[in-house]
Amino acid sequence: MIDNRALHQIGQRLSLRKPQAESLKRLAYVIDLIDPSKDTDVAVALEAVQAAYPDVEDFERDFPSLCFALATGVGKTRLMGAFVSYLFMTGKSRNFFVLAPNLTIYEKLLADFQPSSPKYVFKGVEAFAHQPPLIVNAENYEEGRGVRGTDLYGREGAIINIFNISKINSEVRGGKSPRIKRLQEYIGESYFSYLAGLPDLVLMMDEAHRYRASAGAKAISELKPILGLEVTATPKAVGGSAAPFKNVIYRYDLPEAMEDGYVKEPAVGTRANFDPKSVSDDMLERIKLEDGVHYHEHVKVALQTYAKQNDAPLVHPFMLVVTQDTNHARQVHEFVESEQFFDGRYKGRVIEIHSKLTGEESDENARRLLNIERDGTTDIVIHVNKLKEGWDVANLFTIVPLRASASDILTEQTLGRGLRLPYGKRTGVDAVDTLTVIAHDRFNALIEMAKSADGLVHKFKEVRIGDGGDVPSSKPVMVEAPSIIQTMIRQAAEPVPTPSSQGGFAEPPAPRFTFDKPEEIALAETALNVVLPSFQTRLASVGDLKTEKVIKDIAADALAAHHASEGLFKTVTPERAEAVVRELCAVFVERTIAIPQLVVTPVDQVSFGFKPFRLEGLDSWNYQPISRELLVQVLRTEKQRLISGEDGGDRPDRMEDYLVARLIDFDEVDYDTHAEMLYDLSGQVVARLRAYLPNDEDVRNVLQSRGKEMAQAIFAQMTKHRWRTDTKYRVTLHAPFTPLKPQAFDGSGANPFLDFRKAPERLSDIKRFIFTGFAKGCYPQAKFDSDTERQMAVLLERDATVELWMKPGPNQFKIYDSEGHAYQPDFVVETKTEKLILETKRASDIGDSDVQRKAVAAKLWCHIATDHHAKPLGEKPWRYALIPDVAVQPNATLVGLMAAHTQEADIDLRSRFELETA
Repeated sequence: MIDNRALHQIGQRLSLRKPQAESLKRLAYVIDLIDPSKDTDVAVALEAVQAAYPDVEDFERDFPSLCFALATGVGKTRLMGAFVSYLFMTGKSRNFFVLAPNLTIYEKLLADFQPSSPKYVFKGVEAFAHQPPLIVNAENYEEGRGVRGTDLYGREGAIINIFNISKINSEVRGGKSPRIKRLQEYIGESYFSYLAGLPDLVLMMDEAHRYRASAGAKAISELKPILGLEVTATPKAVGGSAAPFKNVIYRYDLPEAMEDGYVKEPAVGTRANFDPKSVSDDMLERIKLEDGVHYHEHVKVALQTYAKQNDAPLVHPFMLVVTQDTNHARQVHEFVESEQFFDGRYKGRVIEIHSKLTGEESDENARRLLNIERDGTTDIVIHVNKLKEGWDVANLFTIVPLRASASDILTEQTLGRGLRLPYGKRTGVDAVDTLTVIAHDRFNALIEMAKSADGLVHKFKEVRIGDGGDVPSSKPVMVEAPSIIQTMIRQAAEPVPTPSSQGGFAEPPAPRFTFDKPEEIALAETALNVVLPSFQTRLASVGDLKTEKVIKDIAADALAAHHASEGLFKTVTPERAEAVVRELCAVFVERTIAIPQLVVTPVDQVSFGFKPFRLEGLDSWNYQPISRELLVQVLRTEKQRLISGEDGGDRPDRMEDYLVARLIDFDEVDYDTHAEMLYDLSGQVVARLRAYLPNDEDVRNVLQSRGKEMAQAIFAQMTKHRWRTDTKYRVTLHAPFTPLKPQAFDGSGANPFLDFRKAPERLSDIKRFIFTGFAKGCYPQAKFDSDTERQMAVLLERDATVELWMKPGPNQFKIYDSEGHAYQPDFVVETKTEKLILETKRASDIGDSDVQRKAVAAKLWCHIATDHHAKPLGEKPWRYALIPDVAVQPNATLVGLMAAHTQEADIDLRSRFELETA
């Protein structure tokens, strides 16, 4: 039978995506259906598989072999790890042979199958936690690794052989057999023959379309595996015929991956207000290269900003230029490194890759290509036509195809090089989540071709480059916005910058620290950025920063840190250090909204289950038995094998087992906990069937053929009888405040700074601007997502009750909703009497389910922060308001908005939380 527990565990531990989980499930069905072995009758096995999966026309090999066609970037290597895990955990095999088509993929596979790799394919799998699979490869197989009776490691665990196809292909130069087929004295035969004699060898083929040529197919057949598992994004043979595979059991194509958000979103870019026919071919190429760089630099800043805002690793992007031939590649290379191209900015930052490069240049470029995701020394890669399989990276965001047709561009080999997401999931930042093709002369053709029924993409996003477009032609910059306290420290020794440098508007006078000596300023920076973060967990309230003991401790730690790191500033006496820290802490308390970091944990284990009940509507069930031939087509999970009308295999002892096996497929149903109820419900169904069917054979027939839909109907009623314990939660204060880190903004475009009191000429451009001029903001600069947010900032600045306000940056203030998603509020405000979380939304969106789910989380957070932190310490309470855009008017006041739009947590939730006392 299918091991549903193994499927569930592997799916959870490896965090399998939907297509990976479905592929693993289909493998489990096939294993249960044909029970592959050395004695398997391939024709009978094919007939059985075809009955369950009619799309499988032929195994196309001398052994059962199935192809899983998953789009590039979805995770084919992790899927192979899931296959190995299931086959090993269920006892079907402990010997595996993973085949790579070239050296690049071979080296990547070796890395990903090692526990030390961040992409380790078995991470979290319990079966391999204490004894990882033994990896045998072309470099170590002659040591006897994994060979029974000779393996020095004495393993009974999984053994995974990873080889390049060239190591086993019999057609080698000089007519000699490859080393793997030569006699090995330690086993009395060749290692190849040893593998071919194993009773449970499972063969896995990465980039399976590379093994359909006669030489590769012959070598694979000689291994005599019990099962072949093929993975590829392009299930068709390489060569002139390009015949589609006949053994595809599951397809998950690129449009589906895009829709589900597993890969980048392809976009096509062109110059705004530009006619490509108005220039010569050479000039068009230059314009495309220049605009490609404009977009590349735009992406670079977007990645810097995202990394800064989210404390994420910095991703170094590059641009891929696809040329027609090697001469064309050389010409392009010379041009983009010349002074005529952006004043030589990219000299030394370009690599050229094609087969005609030789010697040191080829070796150096190959090394840089392999390291392109890590070192950030390459901005442009020039290649002839397509890069070989195995080289798909997460940091390609811009492709510039020169002299290429629309059909050439719209191939998975071209787009597939850069579809992988840099952070493993979409970020919500367009430039980070997009792969853009710069195609001025093919713009309309790509858009139309994508719309065709058999198009690879189906739909392109559109990006226009240049003045008036989505991406300006000016070099973008990242603007770092320090908090007001950091700004004051930086300005302590300097005059305030003249307002005219940021657009000519009047800035409010900034408060100044009294200390101005370089060593004192450096001490204040150390106290703020190094020492204070370590103190936040030691204090009960932000007000404790003003106590003399805390001031002395911070000053001492700051001096010690300075002396340890620099050996300088010994002229600052402890007394002077305390004076600097005293002034710093006073301003910190005054200019920081203290947002407590609260940890909420269940007091006891959350439990849920299902209450016993009688099924409703059974009297209307009137399923009838079906013919044996039809029965074969639906038997995917049962142990029986009814082929050509003949009954075979073991039957369950109890009729109820058919339905119970289906019911435990639902994630919410645990067999050990619910077994008694499951058999009771299944028994009710069996009793109903026996009431109108003449014999148990007909009952069995109906349970086999209609069991899935019956189980779904039963589970739908079970959900109405689900119970859950009203678990109480403990609230623990982790820190009473959070130091404000600098925020990062994209400052692209001309004149990006704007006074917050002035709306942009086009409201649709509001996200482009960095607004300044705030007197009450915790930050002197801010960005807004809508003009409603800007108007709210105007209201907060003029409202006499407001002391401080801020727009939290990513990771500064997160509330998690019921689905575990992080919610970042629009505004956090401190008035003379309370602290507020404000969310502004379009009036028509107030009832949206996502908006309401976040509102529930925010209301509950305010209740917890008030009752379990603020009240015991005598601090200001918290409130939440969800404010429609139509309410933010010039004559509105904060008091009026709060009176009309405050929301409070439900009473039944409030009683579940208790404060943990020290």
